[in-house]
Amino acid sequence: MASPAVDDYLKAIYAHTEWQDERITPSQLAGELGLVPSSVTEMVQKLAAQGLVDHRPYGPVALTTAGLRRAAAITRRHRLIETWLVREYGYSWDEVHDEAEVLEHAVSDRLLDRIDERLDHPRFDPHGDAIPDASGRVEREPFVLLGLAPVGHVGRVLRVSDRDPDVLRAAEAAGVEVGVEVAVLAPTTIDIDGAPVELPSAASGAVWLSA
Repeated sequence: MASPAVDDYLKAIYAHTEWQDERITPSQLAGELGLVPSSVTEMVQKLAAQGLVDHRPYGPVALTTAGLRRAAAITRRHRLIETWLVREYGYSWDEVHDEAEVLEHAVSDRLLDRIDERLDHPRFDPHGDAIPDASGRVEREPFVLLGLAPVGHVGRVLRVSDRDPDVLRAAEAAGVEVGVEVAVLAPTTIDIDGAPVELPSAASGAVWLSA
């Protein structure tokens, strides 16, 4: 079943376990996609029948090898397009997600390869999420969530979640960018170049640092 809806499901399942180990449940998947649980349950059953996910009633959902391959491919499309929009067209990192959601289903493989070449094969998107290569492989270093990092921890910002545009805008205004080195003063307070920076409370669950 080749459809944007299937790709969106697989991409959401893939993203859920990138920065933590717990598998996604159907109810979490429904919340992520903004759908009613009954619709999600029906689609998960269809995906399982096609060999794209493993799922037992009332249990979590996991990608099969085939599902992982397809999820990595659509995730690669999405993140390459986000990177392209930021670098080439001046989009801010809180604007690109919705645009990429539309374009990822329309861009041809040939154009995607040209975009990849134009950007010199980037490994990470503007938010710090890894861009799978053409074979689906990703590179990621050990990480810790800001809210779980001990006081005094020093690390580089690896990722700022794109789930909340307000957090992205606040992070950008405070100079919190991917690659910046920070020291943790509190769950939502960091030090950048000797200056304390207070972030919104939601940042404790949205910013990842190198471990």
